[in-house]
Amino acid sequence: MVRRELSDEDWELIRPHLPIGQYGPYPENLRDRLEGAVRRFRTGSPGREVPEAFGSWSTVYDRFAQWHDAGVFAAGPFRHGSRAAGPFS
Repeated sequence: MVRRELSDEDWELIRPHLPIGQYGPYPENLRDRLEGAVRRFRTGSPGREVPEAFGSWSTVYDRFAQWHDAGVFAAGPFRHGSRAAGPFS
């Protein structure tokens, strides 16, 4: 079992801000992919060292890149000063 980076409360604040595209990310995997990205930023580890429990490192990276390009981290709970901003602030 891999340690979660976000509390359930934090996840509920963030979840509505993550877009779901026509071909993914799929709703049941959103949290795992975001958790993988958060873990990577909190630990400073290389992207390829994201634990498999969060999905393949390339999928975690692709989802993060899609969310970044969509402006997700510049708005909503990711703004500086937000309780859920974590490593993105």
